[in-house]
Amino acid sequence: MIETLPSLTIKGKTIPVPIIQGGMGVGVSLHPLASAVAREGGVGIVSSACLDRLVSKRTGKKRNSYEAAYEEVSLAKSSGGIAGINIMCALARDYNDSVKGALDAGADVIISGAGLPLTLPAVQDPKDTALIPIVSSARALDIICKKWEKLGYRPDAVVLEGPLAGGHLGFKMDQIATKENKLENLLPPVRDMAKKYGDFPIIVAGGIYTYDDITGYLKEGAAGVQMGTRFLATEESSASSDYKSSVVAAGENDIIVAYDPGSPCGLPFRIIRQSPMYVSALSKKRAPKCDKGYVLQKDSEGKYSICPAKISNEHHFCICNGLLSSAGYNENKEEPLYTVGTNASRVDKIIPVRSLMQELTGKACVPASA
Repeated sequence: MIETLPSLTIKGKTIPVPIIQGGMGVGVSLHPLASAVAREGGVGIVSSACLDRLVSKRTGKKRNSYEAAYEEVSLAKSSGGIAGINIMCALARDYNDSVKGALDAGADVIISGAGLPLTLPAVQDPKDTALIPIVSSARALDIICKKWEKLGYRPDAVVLEGPLAGGHLGFKMDQIATKENKLENLLPPVRDMAKKYGDFPIIVAGGIYTYDDITGYLKEGAAGVQMGTRFLATEESSASSDYKSSVVAAGENDIIVAYDPGSPCGLPFRIIRQSPMYVSALSKKRAPKCDKGYVLQKDSEGKYSICPAKISNEHHFCICNGLLSSAGYNENKEEPLYTVGTNASRVDKIIPVRSLMQELTGKACVPASA
C-alpha cells in the first residue's frame, strides 16, 4: 500500500511534499528547475554559485551577486509554492551579498553549507526566511547552534548530508566509506542534537533515490529529504545536454570521488570519471587558470586573491570554469566538469519534474483508476 508522504513545516510555512530539491551549482539549479519543483509541492532551490555571470549572460545586462540572487529567487517564487537558495560558505567573496539579495527577494529558505555558516543569521534580519545549515555530523551542528545562540537565532531546520552526495563532501577521504558515516547512522546523534537546541526538523541528503528511500528515512525520524541527482536528470534542469547525456551513460564504476587532483576548496568532490576537465587534470596537460575567482580566499592583507588552481594544476582542477562549462556558460572554451551523487549510474533517462515528483511521492505507482 502506497502511503501519502506527510507535509513538512519549517518556520511556520507548510510544504505539501517533504522533498527539497538540491541547490546544484554551477547553473544546474536555476529558476526553471526551482519553480517547477515548487509548483509540484516540494521546495525549489536555486544555486548562488557563479549566479552573477549566469544571470548577466541570460539577460544581457551586467548583474552583481546581490542583483543576481534577488532576480533568480524572485523568478523561482513567481509561479507559487516554496522556493529559496543554496549559498556556499566556500564562495566567501560573494556570500553576504548573495544572502542579502535572497532575503530582499523574500526567499522562503536559505540553505548554506560547504563550510560552517557561522555568521549567517548576522548578515541581515531574515524575517520570514528560514535559515538552514548543512552539516555532516552532530558535532558540526553543535558548533553552529552555539554560535547562532550568541546571535539570538536557532536553525529553522538542518540538512544532514551523508557521504553519498554529489559535489563537495564534508568528510575526509578515509571517512567516506566507513560504517559510522552512513547516513542512517549519522541521523540519530544529529536528531538528538537538534532536540537539545529546540527540536527543529532534520532533512537528510546523500544517496536518496526512491520513494522507499524517502519513507524509510521518514520512519527513522527525518522530517524530509533533499535530493540532487534525480533533479539534475530532469528536462527543467539547466545542465547542458552533454552533462545530462553523461549522467545517463554513466556506469557504477564511472562515479568517483576526486581529491588529487581535486577541488581547490580542499574537500573531496564526487564526479563522473570521464569529465573532460578531470581527464585533463589527470594528464597534467591543462595550464593553470583561474580567471573567475569564486572560491578565492583572503591573503595576509585581507584581499581575496588565494586559490590553488591559480598556481598549479598538479593537485587541483579549476572548479569554477569546469562547472560553468557544464552549464553551457563557457561555450566550449573550457572543459566541463560533471558532478553527481553516488546513484547517478541508476539514471537511465531524462524526465520532466512532474513525472519525477509523481514517482517520488508514490503516485506513479498508483493505478489511474485509484
